Amino acid sequence: MSEDPQEKSAFRLVVLLGMVSLCADMTYEGAWSVAGSFLASLGASGAMVGFLGGFGELVGHALRLISGALVDRTKRYWGFTIFGYSINLLTVPLLSTAFTWPAAALLLMLERVGKAVRGPAKDVILSHGASRIGTSFGFGLHEAMDQTGALCGPLLMAWALSHWGNYRAGFQLLAIPAALALAALLTARWQYPKPQDLEKTDAGRQVTHFSRTYWLFLGACALMAAGFADFALIAFHLEKQKVFASSVIPVLYAMAMAIDGISAMMMGRWLDKVRLQALMVVCVVVSCAVGLMFMGSRPMIVAGLAVWGMGLGAIGSLVKATVAKLAPGGKRGSAYGYYHTAFGGGWFLGSMILGQLYDRSMSAMAATSAGFEFAAVALFYLAIRETKLQKAA
Repeated sequence: MSEDPQEKSAFRLVVLLGMVSLCADMTYEGAWSVAGSFLASLGASGAMVGFLGGFGELVGHALRLISGALVDRTKRYWGFTIFGYSINLLTVPLLSTAFTWPAAALLLMLERVGKAVRGPAKDVILSHGASRIGTSFGFGLHEAMDQTGALCGPLLMAWALSHWGNYRAGFQLLAIPAALALAALLTARWQYPKPQDLEKTDAGRQVTHFSRTYWLFLGACALMAAGFADFALIAFHLEKQKVFASSVIPVLYAMAMAIDGISAMMMGRWLDKVRLQALMVVCVVVSCAVGLMFMGSRPMIVAGLAVWGMGLGAIGSLVKATVAKLAPGGKRGSAYGYYHTAFGGGWFLGSMILGQLYDRSMSAMAATSAGFEFAAVALFYLAIRETKLQKAA
């Protein structure tokens, strides 16, 4: 770490936001790790679980288009972040009061709404701090801490299931990390009231509009997201087929989250200059995940979840760092809003299609997932080519 006091301050902000995300992810990832099996226990079908998982991601991402624009207009980064986290976190313990799948689905959707409200504002705050220590590294470090929480939350839920034997006690237990996340967030707000003052400017970068490269990149992200199976559908499959015991499913999710965090840290540290090329490789590797998870033996399912987690790590580090780099000046909130809308739309479309195919043909589901990933590779290639043409002009 440099002796530059601004860099040290920026690093502390990134770590503090990482602590917020660590505790927050313990809360809602603990809940989502059993969402599919919880909904199945309440009588939901496979198609409905696929729909709800995808629709939740759509809500959680598409509404960021509005919140991102409002963040750019008002510059109230902390206000949106605190309000969104409050909704995001407090709905999770309320799942213990849901006795029908529509009631549980409503609370899960509200949790996604909260995430949508705070998403762009939090990403902008993080990007200001990360600009001082290396954008991909900053996002990678944050993602690693984020996924540490995503690892601990499902493990906490697995312990609750094995100890008490029901989901409701687990949801109530998750109120503890929710309270810790809000406390850390208020501490960050007190210590860094104007995070934009930490921004490291790039004198050679004069981006004033959304470039063709940005839109190609956005399209590739949407296709990449469409190829991912939502974990709610994965958990539903494992529960329905009795591949693993119910208490093991959140442990598998925790494993995937650990791989997510480790891969995000590695990619953020080593691939700061070749993000799009690295994402092409990630898409090729991820293309086999659905086939492994839904058509393989237990070892193949574990391997598929590992690949699935690695793909999420790339999204948390390389993708979000690239959005910050491609965003026009003064429109970073909108850039994240557009990105999350495209990503959420792709995730929703893919989840709908994969959920429908799950009830009909596993082979067709795996082939469709791979097709989305290779289409994303093509658009990432076009984005790279466009960037080279812009530099040559």
